[in-house]
Amino acid sequence: MDAVRVALLREVLAGTEWPGATRRFAGTLRGSVVSYGGGLLLVGTAEYEPWHLAAHLVDEAAWSGTPELSPTLVRHGARASDPAHLAVGLGRVEAARRGETLLVVAPSAPGAPLLERVHDARRAGATVLALDSGDRELGAMAHEALTVPPEHELDLGTVQHLVSAAAGENTLPVQRGRRRLRDRLSRLADQLTAPPAARW
Repeated sequence: MDAVRVALLREVLAGTEWPGATRRFAGTLRGSVVSYGGGLLLVGTAEYEPWHLAAHLVDEAAWSGTPELSPTLVRHGARASDPAHLAVGLGRVEAARRGETLLVVAPSAPGAPLLERVHDARRAGATVLALDSGDRELGAMAHEALTVPPEHELDLGTVQHLVSAAAGENTLPVQRGRRRLRDRLSRLADQLTAPPAARW
């Protein structure tokens, strides 16, 4: 999905929770990988591999100049004979450590083998993020989760497009409406501490 279609989708969803929710989740993802200099692992379930999200994150990483967003796709059925970028198996999730971010995409229940590895990664200090359909166990392990209920009119694939696009944005959208007290105080402090304007 290109930038024009994402913009149109956001326009259609204006007034719903989704533009803000996907931007917040994407901000958490971006903040996690950028602050540690990378180390993004992306994994799906045994039935669903998030190839499409991986490709979009690679594109966003290139376009935004944020290489940390480029993920390592972890596969349930990876074989040693696969090309290097497709040969990363579930053992990589289990080996995740502090400073790495694990993004789990689960349109259905992730299953015990994956949950055990996610639990190990979290215990070792990895940041766990989840895009899912509301699995309680995964939600309990995740530091941040964005849930798309199965019966919802918006599907998980569409939400992935919104998240990947927002993760590649270099600036946050301008907030409209009343400014908070903190924003007004910050602006006042900037004005008071600014050097005097030069007079000619």
